[in-house]
Amino acid sequence: MSPKKAADAEKDDEELDYEEFEGNEEDAPAEVGGEDSSVSGIEVTDLPGVGPAIGKRLAESGYKNVEAIAVASPNELAAAGSIGETTATKIIKAAREMLDIGFETADLFLERRKHAGRISTGSKALDELFGGGLETQSITEMYGSFRSGKTQMGHQLAVMIQRPPEDGGLSANAIFVDTEGTFRPERLVDMAEAYGMDTAKVLKNVVWARAYNSDHQILLCDQAMQMSNELNAKLLVLDSVTSHFRAEYTGRGTLAARQQKLNKHLHHLQRGAEINNMAVYITNQVMSRPDAFFGDPTAPVGGHVLAHVPQTRCYLRKSKGERRICRLVDSPNLPEGEAVFTVMKEGIRDV
Repeated sequence: MSPKKAADAEKDDEELDYEEFEGNEEDAPAEVGGEDSSVSGIEVTDLPGVGPAIGKRLAESGYKNVEAIAVASPNELAAAGSIGETTATKIIKAAREMLDIGFETADLFLERRKHAGRISTGSKALDELFGGGLETQSITEMYGSFRSGKTQMGHQLAVMIQRPPEDGGLSANAIFVDTEGTFRPERLVDMAEAYGMDTAKVLKNVVWARAYNSDHQILLCDQAMQMSNELNAKLLVLDSVTSHFRAEYTGRGTLAARQQKLNKHLHHLQRGAEINNMAVYITNQVMSRPDAFFGDPTAPVGGHVLAHVPQTRCYLRKSKGERRICRLVDSPNLPEGEAVFTVMKEGIRDV
């Protein structure tokens, strides 16, 4: 086949994909919508060029609402829907126009920001440091050495998210992705009992999965975003984000591949946090800089790729006894500062 004929055939295939809903509606009984339908009231099949057949394929790949399609890239959507990139570009453009995604004035953005929820940490000092608690629609990173309180914080948040808003929660559930084998339901029981909560209910409201490598980790996090509406989950705990990447990609020769993969993973987390109004809490390992002769030689793993994505970055370090110090290193709207807290059987508390 000549190059010209091949190009014409590809064009015909794309046009057929884009219009296939006109002739195949009876052949595609799949329903798109339900519990995962768009929060804007617009269904995926309302988009021009998306009939039941394409809608079913997109839903099976996680694109169950218009918001997810609007922030997708053409190549990702093309692969998910088995359509051409030209078709995917048209669908994405239509979704953005329907949702009116584009420039807006700052006062409108401020109103939308008011819908972001806050999750208490159990410590008033920490909550003040975070401006009222961990924020939804964003990623919060905690990095520090072993036994600094990162995992305990994740358990505490998984309990606090279930409390009503007046008590520092969001009356929602949590998803916990464990990469290091540190998740312990016994700690959830201890923390729930301290607040007089129904421990059986608390345990049922936390969905847990163990990630065994970086690809499995990425898959589980993507599934978590897809399940968030169905489970009413407003918190994703990823403990830790760099463990598998650090173990699998060794040596300077694999650094570029590792960072590109990690970067894509983090951007998927950020996109899911915004679409689903979730708080994403990630922990990060640290390393010691051998060239640091003065000051603290501790540095977070992941380099600049990881540093640029989370909205809030905190450094946890041990102090005397069970005391811990949390330093707010980076935030777009909060000043740098420190808070002292303690880790007890009952959970995270003020000193």
